[in-house]
Amino acid sequence: MTFDNVKRLGKWTPIRDCPGRFVLRGVLPTFSVVDLLGDIAGIQQYQSPRAIDTIWVVCLQDGGVISYKRLAGTWRHTLNTEEGFRRKLEQLEISLQETAI
Repeated sequence: MTFDNVKRLGKWTPIRDCPGRFVLRGVLPTFSVVDLLGDIAGIQQYQSPRAIDTIWVVCLQDGGVISYKRLAGTWRHTLNTEEGFRRKLEQLEISLQETAI
């Protein structure tokens, strides 16, 4: 799965002051990462010392999806280029497992 494949799945708008990062708009707040990408292999779940939310990560061939599941059960999804993905994972202090799709 590629960045462009995922970009075609919804309305992604650039995140201000975050080059290479986009947020999904126009979906219900309960729209999960599985709703977005399907029940695919490679969805990894993390806790970060930098975030209250549970973080769900999917590696793409040329970037990745970082989704946040909030305590209230709502979701926020971001689509990231390779550079944006790397930078955000570093900020979150997340070291990926070797599983990728």
